Amino acid sequence: MEQYGKILLFAMPIFLLLIVIEKIYGYYKGEDTAPYMDSISSISSGITNAVKDVLGLSITFISYEWLVSKVAILHVESTVFAYIIAFIVIDFYGYWTHRLAHQINFFWNKHAIHHSSEEFNLACALRQTVSSFVNLFIILLIPAALLGVPAQVIAVTLPIQLFLQFWYHTKHIKKMGFLENILVTPSHHRVHHAINPEYMDKNHSQIFIIWDKFFGTFQEELDSVPPVYGITRPAHTWNPIRINFQHLGLLVSDAWRAENWKDKCTIWFQPTGWRPENFETKYPVNKITDVFNFNKYGTQVSSKLIYWSMTQMFVTLLFVSYLFNSIAQIGLPGIFLYGFFIFLTIYSYTELMDTRKISIFWESIRFAFSIGIIIYYGDWFGLNSIVSVGNYIVFSYLSLSLVMSIYLIQFDLKKPVLANS
Repeated sequence: MEQYGKILLFAMPIFLLLIVIEKIYGYYKGEDTAPYMDSISSISSGITNAVKDVLGLSITFISYEWLVSKVAILHVESTVFAYIIAFIVIDFYGYWTHRLAHQINFFWNKHAIHHSSEEFNLACALRQTVSSFVNLFIILLIPAALLGVPAQVIAVTLPIQLFLQFWYHTKHIKKMGFLENILVTPSHHRVHHAINPEYMDKNHSQIFIIWDKFFGTFQEELDSVPPVYGITRPAHTWNPIRINFQHLGLLVSDAWRAENWKDKCTIWFQPTGWRPENFETKYPVNKITDVFNFNKYGTQVSSKLIYWSMTQMFVTLLFVSYLFNSIAQIGLPGIFLYGFFIFLTIYSYTELMDTRKISIFWESIRFAFSIGIIIYYGDWFGLNSIVSVGNYIVFSYLSLSLVMSIYLIQFDLKKPVLANS
């Protein structure tokens, strides 16, 4: 938990720098692929996922270490060879978990957040799940377990493999010659994120494109079919926590309304998007039928809202950095209270980004919760030991945040809006 937090402290500035470079480059080239609100939502999603992972808010019923102890027929030492084996097996594991997430109704809920952006840029790579609380696919690592690859090798290789999936979420890198035959490239992944019928459920590989070619799910990006991004049931919100549970909400609702027990029980394991007969007519949901003719969400917003949302995102990153750097000092149950504060913060300001009046309610709850923490502990999780006026800094920020939420909802958002750039 603490070690992963330290890794993220190192990785976060690199990701942010690359996102900024992509934004500047796109602006310079006249091809800006990263609207501010979309990027803020994506980065906020990445924050929620990182906090969830660092706090260990998931369960693995079968650990890899236990698997090795039961099925290993060899025992590989922690050498370069072991890391190569681990990387290849994890990539195979990633292909199948990714493919199943696309093809099975229940598993799509944890992955829909990653595809929810109607743009394609580096920031959208950070749209990762907080709705997956149980790891059901560890069994796919059996090939590594059979060879006795040590658990610490897997633990190191997993985040490396994940971070290497960041770079190819961009429209600015075109086809890459012979590398298209070996690696997942931006071109391959643009196909994967597209909702064009020609591209749906293709290119599930994560590092090596060979898995798609071998298992029949490969599709080349076609010059005649420009990719259109998003999900066919658009999220229509910037709130990553809402997005994380939208599909699950529809499944629960459909299962409840289903008239026979077979549908109630099997809807979870049907192909993604399946609904009981006649439900599309009886209980319609918004769905994109013409990928070249729909309105993207939230493209007209107040400039003040953009700047304030950006400020909130950067302040939240500072709070998260303090958490990741101070996990041991904060201890239990403090880290979970802190995690709840981060989730409440993101929920509040992304509700404001959606211009929902209820955002004032959530901001008030966050203010009361945070002031309660300071009063109860006499300190903001040890911040006073670093900055003597830590309590006053946190209190001033919370007060300003509440005032800005009220101002934007009551006054600014009633004015004519500007384009989101």
